Amino acid sequence: MGKIAENISSIKATLPSGVTLVAVSKFHPTEAILEAYNSGQRIFGESRVQELVAKHATLPQDIEWQMIGHLQTNKVRAIVPFISLIQSVDSARLSECINREAERVGRTIDILLEIRVAQEESKSGWEYPELLDFLHRGAVAEMKNLRVRGVMGMATNTDDEARIRADFEQLAQYKKELAPMFDASFDTLSMGMSDDYALAVECGSTMVRVGSSIFGVREY
Repeated sequence: MGKIAENISSIKATLPSGVTLVAVSKFHPTEAILEAYNSGQRIFGESRVQELVAKHATLPQDIEWQMIGHLQTNKVRAIVPFISLIQSVDSARLSECINREAERVGRTIDILLEIRVAQEESKSGWEYPELLDFLHRGAVAEMKNLRVRGVMGMATNTDDEARIRADFEQLAQYKKELAPMFDASFDTLSMGMSDDYALAVECGSTMVRVGSSIFGVREY
C-alpha cells in the first residue's frame, strides 16, 4: 500500500459512520489521484475550473468531482455537465447561473450554501442575514434545477481551538435553523480540513475536505 492509500485508510478509520471524506486533490497530479482512487476513494474536491475540467477528462469516469473553491459565473458552464456537487455557492447570481446552465443540459445540480463565519475578510461566503433574505424571498424554490443539500463553511485560520470550535458550532446552528426550509435531502454540513476535521466532526460535520493529510503539501 502506498503512502496516499495509507493516509486515506488512517483518516477513514477516524471518521464516524455517516461522515463523507472529500479528498482535496487541487494542485496534485493525476498519478496521486489515481493512487487514492485505487485505494477506493471516489470523491475528490477541486478549486480551479480549468484544472477540474482537465482532470475529469483524463481520470476514471466514476469519480464524483466536487467544486470546493470560489466559482465565477463565467466558469459554470464548463463543469455543469459532470459536477457531482458545488460546495461554494455564495450568491444569488451564482445560484441563478448554475440553475440556468443545469436546465440547459437537463441536469439537477446538488449545491451547498457557503456561509462565512471566519473572522477574516478574505474568506468568501454568504453573510447569514443576506442568505436568509434570499431564501425567504422564495428564489431557491423557483430554481427547479438546483437541489440544496446543506451548508459549507471554513473556520478562522488560527491556532485558537476555542475560536475554531465557535465557528464550527455557528455553522452547525445555521444548518439547523435553515433545515425547515428544505426537505430531507438537506443533510450535509461540510466543514473541517486537514488541521481541524476531527474538531469539525465533534461539532456535527457530515463531510470533511482533506488535502495535505492525504496527498502531502500541495505543489503550486
